[in-house]
Amino acid sequence: MTYILRRLIAAAVLLVVVSMVVFAIFYLFPRWAGATPETLATRYVGRSATAATVKETAKSLGFYDPVWLQYWHWLKAVFVGQDYDMGAEVEHCPAPCLGFSFQSKTPVWPDIVDRAPVTFSLAAGASILWLFAGVATGVVSALRRGSFFDRAAMSIALGGVSLPIFFTGLIGLAFFSYRIPLFAAGGSYTPITHNPFAWAYDLLLPWITLAFLFSAQYARLTRAGMLETMNEDYIRTARAKGLPERTVVVRHGLRGALTPILTIFGLDLGLLLGGAVLTEKTFSLNGLGKYTVDAIDNQDLPRILGVTLVAAFFIVMSNLVVDLLYAVVDPRVRR
Repeated sequence: MTYILRRLIAAAVLLVVVSMVVFAIFYLFPRWAGATPETLATRYVGRSATAATVKETAKSLGFYDPVWLQYWHWLKAVFVGQDYDMGAEVEHCPAPCLGFSFQSKTPVWPDIVDRAPVTFSLAAGASILWLFAGVATGVVSALRRGSFFDRAAMSIALGGVSLPIFFTGLIGLAFFSYRIPLFAAGGSYTPITHNPFAWAYDLLLPWITLAFLFSAQYARLTRAGMLETMNEDYIRTARAKGLPERTVVVRHGLRGALTPILTIFGLDLGLLLGGAVLTEKTFSLNGLGKYTVDAIDNQDLPRILGVTLVAAFFIVMSNLVVDLLYAVVDPRVRR
């Protein structure tokens, strides 16, 4: 219980620190580089705004206030919302207010909620595939070290790590969606609440493409961990007790090799939940990644800031879950 409480407090403190860092990147560092309040305001109103509009926007956003006061208003808006005086009218951004797009005149949070199911679906399916495929391949390769399967699997894993997602994704679309129509074409997405089978069919090729990249890394890492663990004294002791080989491998060998797997799994899953940019762009999926790319193209800073905060939140939460799972996988962590 003490271990869990410590991790929860550390995660809360880390979230505050992350918010400070994100605020500094978008607001403080540009000031240090010589940006003026008007320069910062141009990132909110787009390229075609007049000088009067830019100045009024800078004033309404509080860019003339001290930096600490700007951070306080920005952080408070996340929890209680904020009103933006547009001159002729006042726009309200309800809590949680992660930003307000002055180009589309809409809050950022509803857009994120609308796009998040696509990214969550992509990350969930791909992570299950790469976790099971990568760990299983790594275990078999370690147990059959030097065999044909080991050499072939590690060669394929090396290729999977080396090939970028936009290359394998486009090749997969060209051959398995357009030439041989086994999978859905790019841009296809059906919500799971409408039709679970159509949802899985539409995302199967993106899942496989993304899992091929990550499972290669997991296979190599699992193999290295298993080779080290299977030579430990407690493995020989377990075998000397007459335990079945399956029990020795799964309950003792694999359990000891899972700690680094959990570490990178938490990081990878957190990054994907923040937006799988290349995968969504390659397959034309309207998730958080494509939403971020479109915001960058349009120089819509509030949208970029909102997705950055969401991505940071999921990374922190994923690592919190991983820390809690450490205590389950390895009892020594609790002590």
